[in-house]
Amino acid sequence: MGEGIIFKALSGFYYVDGPDGPVTCRARGKFRHRGESPLVGDRVTYTQLEDGSGALDSILPRRNAFRRPAVANIDALVIIASGAIPITDPFLIDRVASLATYKGCENIICFNKCDLDGADELFETYTRAGFRTFRVSAETGEGIDALSEAIAGRICAFTGNSGVGKSSILNALEPEFGLETGDVSVRLGRGRHTTRHVELFRLKNGAVVADTPGFSSFDTEEFSETCRPEELAATFPEFRPYLDQCRFQGCAHVKEKGCAVLAALKAGEIAKSRHESYVRLYQQAKEVPEWKRKDHGC
Repeated sequence: MGEGIIFKALSGFYYVDGPDGPVTCRARGKFRHRGESPLVGDRVTYTQLEDGSGALDSILPRRNAFRRPAVANIDALVIIASGAIPITDPFLIDRVASLATYKGCENIICFNKCDLDGADELFETYTRAGFRTFRVSAETGEGIDALSEAIAGRICAFTGNSGVGKSSILNALEPEFGLETGDVSVRLGRGRHTTRHVELFRLKNGAVVADTPGFSSFDTEEFSETCRPEELAATFPEFRPYLDQCRFQGCAHVKEKGCAVLAALKAGEIAKSRHESYVRLYQQAKEVPEWKRKDHGC
């Protein structure tokens, strides 16, 4: 019996990085009967068959798991954004960052194309909010070494709206990958999707990274169906110093009197865009019936 990590899943086959090299595996029928699905990033045990292929035997305990894209055991989520075309909507960053925090991942926010636009306002917003934030340029190489150092030795997922340069940054981190990249459509302000499945790549710095589809495929509906409204504020790091200072217990931090979060917002300690995103996510979470939330608990 061997043990390894699933680095790619495609068409019912699971490609496992085992101690003696990659092994192409199929999942045993018991997974289907139990309603379990192996995910990219899963640590698994498998039995080597006579023909050199393998059969998955078990999934070892997970640190976390995401429904779509189907990845597991992520240490850090690297959110790629841009102040140049296509300009990233802050709400896209905020909803994915909150989901990652809820799942126990660190967020690393990376503004690409800094040679074209430094995204000064966005950079300040997320730096002040307490996120590890980088400016990089896949074109010039600026900031790539700092990003490489931040993810060294960790399992990371890369995500971002289409066209911001996820694959270009991976190519800059590890040029021999030669990942396909898409041109940005000036008319539409977005790029062509070039990443069609989730796959792990090993970097020379010891990091293992997953290049995932864009934000539209990052299932934040899963967040609304698992995170209760009262749990949401803790996923915003800049809210945390104020959560125990509100006048009333159970404060929603939306429009309540005596709310310390709203006082911090008024004082400029919390960015307006961040609080607006919180309110949108809070309202979405409130709309999910409890029976549905329980079905999707993690």
